[in-house]
Amino acid sequence: MRKEQLKKIIDVAMGRIAADLVLKNANIIDLFNARIVKGDIAISDDWIAGIGSYEGHEELDASDLFASPGLIDSHIHIESSYLTPEEFGKLVVPHGTTTVIADPHEIVNVDGFDAMEYMIKAAERTALDIRYMFPSSVPATDFETAGATIRSEDMEGVLERPDIHGFGEYMNSVGVFLADDESLNKLMYAHDAGVVVDGHSPGLTDKALNAYVAAGIKTDHECTTIEEMNDRISRGMYVLLRQGSASHDLERLIHGVTAHNYRRCLLCSDDRQPKTIFENGHLEHHLRICTEAGLDVYSTLMMASQNAAECYRLYDRGAIAPGLRADIVLFKDLENFEVKQVFIAGKEVARDGEYLPEIDKYPTDAVSSSMHVKDYNIDRLNLKLKSPEVHAIKVLPGGVDTKDEIVRVRLDEADNFVFDPEIDVAKIAVVERHQETGNVAVALLKDYGIKLGAIALSIAHDSHNIICVGTNDIDMDLAIRTLIEQEGGFVLTREAEILRATPLPVAGIMTDRSAEWINNELEILHDIAIKELKVSPEVDPLMTLCFMALPVIPELKITDKGLFDVVKFEFIDIEA
Repeated sequence: MRKEQLKKIIDVAMGRIAADLVLKNANIIDLFNARIVKGDIAISDDWIAGIGSYEGHEELDASDLFASPGLIDSHIHIESSYLTPEEFGKLVVPHGTTTVIADPHEIVNVDGFDAMEYMIKAAERTALDIRYMFPSSVPATDFETAGATIRSEDMEGVLERPDIHGFGEYMNSVGVFLADDESLNKLMYAHDAGVVVDGHSPGLTDKALNAYVAAGIKTDHECTTIEEMNDRISRGMYVLLRQGSASHDLERLIHGVTAHNYRRCLLCSDDRQPKTIFENGHLEHHLRICTEAGLDVYSTLMMASQNAAECYRLYDRGAIAPGLRADIVLFKDLENFEVKQVFIAGKEVARDGEYLPEIDKYPTDAVSSSMHVKDYNIDRLNLKLKSPEVHAIKVLPGGVDTKDEIVRVRLDEADNFVFDPEIDVAKIAVVERHQETGNVAVALLKDYGIKLGAIALSIAHDSHNIICVGTNDIDMDLAIRTLIEQEGGFVLTREAEILRATPLPVAGIMTDRSAEWINNELEILHDIAIKELKVSPEVDPLMTLCFMALPVIPELKITDKGLFDVVKFEFIDIEA
């Protein structure tokens, strides 16, 4: 704030001059006292000047509306919406989201520092305030091949940058509690820069959890049980209650939120597809879940605003009060949380579900052309087994965790795996697409439900190699080769024909088109997968497959290097 702006906001607050904008007669949600106050909100430039009775150059009647601080998503990967930052902002701002804490480790795992710079520049072209955490885990582990490798020696000066807000989720929890040099070096950069370090510690308990927290890691969004949540809160962590497209942890964890611990709870999406947002909304969906579970509206809104602002040191927002940034949502009610208008930094940016600013996108050249595959052919999909008793990755509906299940499968006369429609076990393959290593790994997936054809994606958290599931090598090969030719995205095949091919030209994980376009494509892909390929309706056919190559979420996953036991943290043979 410049001196002339400071004088202006004081003059507006005193009523000596008119405000730039006044929201008249609003039902103002006072989070500090857990009450609603009737009055005007005076706005000067980007900030709230006062609450009470004011006149403005522009006045909007808010007498039937509830004025809330702007909603803050405390942890999200924009790339999981398949949208560029500009289109993502257009999608979520009309839902009352004014700030997001974004970790771009998906695209940085593909294109490294070039991707980080692209995301920062693109974020400047949206009204949404996107605060980027610098990815801590590129790659997430050494058990997969990513498009980039960022070591501690590459990070000097990065976390001091004004356009980097903090250090992204530290996925290598083992490296932390074993105190390996690389983890210590990275954490020291964060400590020296004085930034918040996000966590990622599924299943961590007791002394290992103590060590993780003692290392200076402040948050965790991977709690799946109330016991895990309380373990972390008792150690001073903030717990991010996640409600994404694949993981619905908020629905369980909200029952553990009390008047004593809610101040350590935040709301986040982590991964949220356009379909989920079009159907349920963004953070206002989280608000409904909280209040329907019996949490009072003030505690709910605290978790969506002030708690997040305090956790991430955004001390200029999170409430409606003089001197704070004028990030304001006008709700029609406090039951369904229907959004009427949204203001960011004092400017109206959405009304009645419509995003108001013009969109001028940043060029995507630096993050295009992301398919670099070597030595792939159909023979690489062959799965010869020493025994019909094998480890299979068992899909668990409603989340991204899996189980290691021993199953008996059918073999042909040459001991090759053969798909049997009576056994819900299909072949799954990962093809490396970044470094031309020639790596191809093949394993088995159980309870995914596919009965015909194949599905291939270039979205496979976190390294985003090609992942493909199918009932036969011909369809799998066609899907993989088509995916390579179209520079990533989705391909569905059956009986040696392409049923649908949807390109994602931005790093192979995002479209350069609109949310409406990709949502329509995703609906078509989903319907084909369920109706024509017979994928189980109990799982999301695309989002579920995206997480089968993530070797930091228990129990069993596959990377381009092989079948990985996340519990033992080692590769295992497929034969049991």
